[in-house]
Amino acid sequence: MKTALVKTDFHFPGQKNVYHGKVRDVYSVNNDLLIMVATDRISAFDVILPEGIPYKGQMLNQIAAKFLDATTDICPNWKLATPDPMVTVGVRCEGFPVEMIVRGYLCGSAWRAYKSGVREICGVKLPEGMRENQRFPEPIITPTTKAEIGEHDQDISKEEILARGLATPEEYALLEKYTMALFKRGTEIAEKRGLILVDTKYEFGKHNGQIYLMDEIHTPDSSRYFYLEGYEERFEKGEPQKQLSKEFVREWLMDNGFQGKAGQQVPEMTPEIVESISNRYIELYEHITGETFVKEETTDIAQRIEQNVTAYLNSK
Repeated sequence: MKTALVKTDFHFPGQKNVYHGKVRDVYSVNNDLLIMVATDRISAFDVILPEGIPYKGQMLNQIAAKFLDATTDICPNWKLATPDPMVTVGVRCEGFPVEMIVRGYLCGSAWRAYKSGVREICGVKLPEGMRENQRFPEPIITPTTKAEIGEHDQDISKEEILARGLATPEEYALLEKYTMALFKRGTEIAEKRGLILVDTKYEFGKHNGQIYLMDEIHTPDSSRYFYLEGYEERFEKGEPQKQLSKEFVREWLMDNGFQGKAGQQVPEMTPEIVESISNRYIELYEHITGETFVKEETTDIAQRIEQNVTAYLNSK
């Protein structure tokens, strides 16, 4: 088995502190730079799973970097450089405590809620008579709060965000504008690759008073993709869509009795399961970028990252 990076403990020049997220470890340097390490951890149902997925961090980081570079004409973003295949360095932003989730199709958790009778999500009313994987007349924005580790993100409406002062009306209008424009761009790029960008999430923050796009964008951890070919036929027949996203991990967990609820145990992640997940991530990488995935050496990932990032910081 290839080695997976699941824990980090770096000490970079000028380092002030570190935040360990579900997948990314974020190091603060000199109070103005963030070093975001995409680890090989994998989470589902807001739970970090016990096994890492080889090459996952590299794939996530490289996909995000490509899409950040491809959307700078829409809005400014935090990225400055990628000194290592698993690392992005960027400007420090004061993040909004919400995630902007945009959905083009009724599926996943939204479908599960709809099937149970829910007809309004985050203040957005849903039409009657919709079916699983059906396209919405227009994409909808269904924000969530940003949860701490071990807690679940909570749906929140635009009205609640404004009432709680999580963003001003002017700021939220810009967040919505950026979200829709980014989703449109992501949809267009995906279509050229034979994919449908089904839904995704964006995170934003402020830097020098200006709103910036932060974190990852259009990766399989933050997005769901369907294959374009055969979508209509499968939809008409009521068949499951062929998709590239983390949903297959969630489905495997649900099939084995795990949904992140109290008392439930994560099923055993055998080497075969781990390898199959890694292969699915590589498949998505190659589809969405149109490039062959080049596996980096995994013998001593942490040492490689420390050397590459330190060299970058010392060159500034």
